Amino acid sequence: MEMSDGNELIRIVNIENKGRAIVSSRDLKAGEVILKESPLLLYSAIPLDAAAAAANYCAHCFRIISHKAVPCPNCSPPSLFCSSKCQSQSSSSSHTAFVCQSLAHLRSPDSPLRRHDQDRHIQAWFLISAYNLALISPPHFQILLSLQGEPTIDETSLLLHSITSDACRRHSPIPPPSVELTAALLAKDKLNAFGLMEPLDEDRERSVRAYGIYPKASFFNHDCLPNACRFDYVDSAANGNTDIVVRVIHDLAGGREVCLSYFPVNVKYSERQARLMDDYGFICDCDRCRVEASWSDDETMEEDHDSMEEGTCDDDDFPHSYFFVKYMCSGENCGGTLAPLPPGSSSDNNNNTKTMECNVCGRLEVDEEDN
Repeated sequence: MEMSDGNELIRIVNIENKGRAIVSSRDLKAGEVILKESPLLLYSAIPLDAAAAAANYCAHCFRIISHKAVPCPNCSPPSLFCSSKCQSQSSSSSHTAFVCQSLAHLRSPDSPLRRHDQDRHIQAWFLISAYNLALISPPHFQILLSLQGEPTIDETSLLLHSITSDACRRHSPIPPPSVELTAALLAKDKLNAFGLMEPLDEDRERSVRAYGIYPKASFFNHDCLPNACRFDYVDSAANGNTDIVVRVIHDLAGGREVCLSYFPVNVKYSERQARLMDDYGFICDCDRCRVEASWSDDETMEEDHDSMEEGTCDDDDFPHSYFFVKYMCSGENCGGTLAPLPPGSSSDNNNNTKTMECNVCGRLEVDEEDN
């Protein structure tokens, strides 16, 4: 995993009733970066027929295109890139001749994919990206297949197999995939993909720009009171802009499991449980969920957060209130998690204050340290 001064920060273990998990290998300081990882593959979250929306982003690095776009000379309509460098790099990685020809095939007026919804478009894009990975890097494709996710051959996998295997038959130098392989890949995508998000806009729901598979990060389990959170800097990082960075929220002792929240921390109990079951196939029994299981559906996180800030919330009713006061972003309609800047960073103070960064809106807040 990640290394620091020759010492391994985190390791993968098996935990009873949870399976593989990530634990700290030594004591960790608040804000410490425990993982920085590049994606195994990336694919767009924009429907294949939404040419106008796709024109806003580079088809390789998914930055917002701020200058004149560089078009792919072979696509119709052309995929667009933020620079000639990205266009050149993509020709041997994310946008090979196979990808270019397959996307054109799937976008054609007579493609059966055009009759289906956005989810099917995105899944088809993932499958083409996965088959492309098998062509350009078989070892990385095997890593993808090794991730968690049990295949189910159902109506969706049969449909997507029919559509994408036809593209492979026409444009791939290797035989088309089996339906079993298609189903296996869809299962890996469902459990392991991370969304690269649009910047927060208070006037509309935050959407996903692209999805990436990050094999090491996929081993982080979920907790509704996470002790780490992930950051991405798609539009701001000079290099490795699609890398994800995981930082611990507070000090952690060695041997502790390190968990992320799979969605914003201010989602209420019933919605959290529904999303976790639908998307990941499990019921959460974390400390927070045990408390909130007895709450009524009318109780909202916003009301409880307000009562915590006003000092009217009893710790017996909400024993984890400290987390929301200290680690939930105060930005309107944000719901992001705050983590300290890495120890020793130029914006981090070493006296009685600490600079906290929100992993959703990016705002910086100053936290007064307890004396």
